[in-house]
Amino acid sequence: MIELYYWATPNGHKITICLEEVGLPYTIIPVNLAAGDQFKPEFLKISPNNRMPAIVDREPADGGAPISVFESGAILLYLAEKTGKLIPQDLRNRTQVLEWLFWQMAGLGPMAGQNHHFSTYAPEKIEYAINRYVNETGRLYAVLNKQLADKEFVAGDYSIADIAAYPWIVPHELQSQNLEDFPHVKRWFETIKARPATIRAYEKAEAFKTEALDPNKLRELLFNQSAKTIQP
Repeated sequence: MIELYYWATPNGHKITICLEEVGLPYTIIPVNLAAGDQFKPEFLKISPNNRMPAIVDREPADGGAPISVFESGAILLYLAEKTGKLIPQDLRNRTQVLEWLFWQMAGLGPMAGQNHHFSTYAPEKIEYAINRYVNETGRLYAVLNKQLADKEFVAGDYSIADIAAYPWIVPHELQSQNLEDFPHVKRWFETIKARPATIRAYEKAEAFKTEALDPNKLRELLFNQSAKTIQP
């Protein structure tokens, strides 16, 4: 049994999609970000960076004590390796999947996240910052579009690389991106959106969505989160 510490965000969606695809039994433990659950001592024991998602595998492959994993990319890789699904076993194709998994972790996720922050939540609308991250998000969409020009999925077969990227494309309008400008991304996006596992994952997300917050309240939460420190 996998215990998933989760909230309905792009990084959270990655893990529910993956779990639904591989068919592992799991239970969701909510981490309400607006309520500050990410700072609770019991959560910090498994996610020292006070970020969700995180998992605890109660039945690891080695038969030993439960294993906890934090960081969404590490969780995707752990689940793929545990089940032998969503990642190729041969060296070259496996390497390509890992390249695109880390592309999302290092590029698409952080840049789109900054895009959301400066465009929607920042207390001051800084034109340079907005343009910087909107344009960089667009550049990354173009990179993905080129990669998908001759492939059904990012690294050939459907894999954790696709699962990592898809939830960050879902809010494309919020990122000031038009999928009509990226036809290969649009085709890929619609294909993944229609997968039964994706549908099930997003249906489960409905129970964990934070109600829309006043921007001033959200800025306060973000400030408090940044200001908190974890004592050694």
